[in-house]
Amino acid sequence: SGTISWDVNSGSIATVTLTSTGRTLANPTNLKVGTYILHVLQDGTGSRTITSWGTAYKFPAGVKPTLSTGASQRDVISMVSDGTNLYCAFMPNMA
Repeated sequence: SGTISWDVNSGSIATVTLTSTGRTLANPTNLKVGTYILHVLQDGTGSRTITSWGTAYKFPAGVKPTLSTGASQRDVISMVSDGTNLYCAFMPNMA
């Protein structure tokens, strides 16, 4: 599917492997006050993208991150939630 859905009742730490470009990261369901971590992995081809982010994801200065594009690279997004929004910090290309 083109949309990535994350039910945080399944866990506050999740991993998604991107297998196509132009993906949408939807707002998570069942969001509560707390800390969350999302690992975003490129598949073996790389150059995959998230082009649309749910409105709950808030990044510094409103600038959405540019994901690493190399094959099998890992980016990590750590988030603190107030129960409505996710205040995000982006860590690219974590080896």
